[in-house]
Amino acid sequence: MIGQTIFKIEDMTCGHCEKTVVKALAEVLPGKAVSIDLAARKAFVEGDALLAEQAIREAGYTPVREV
Repeated sequence: MIGQTIFKIEDMTCGHCEKTVVKALAEVLPGKAVSIDLAARKAFVEGDALLAEQAIREAGYTPVREV
């Protein structure tokens, strides 16, 4: 799915986690908008949701797509 996807990432708990997730997403979705709300433990991602989800998992986190 292309467009904006919101992922809840409960195990993203600190600034280091945030940077790791952003880096992983930037590698698979270069030039796409990625923003993080660390307090809410959410990632807002533009682009291919399947690629984004896989990248987050490979970085060691557990993303859950919000509807």
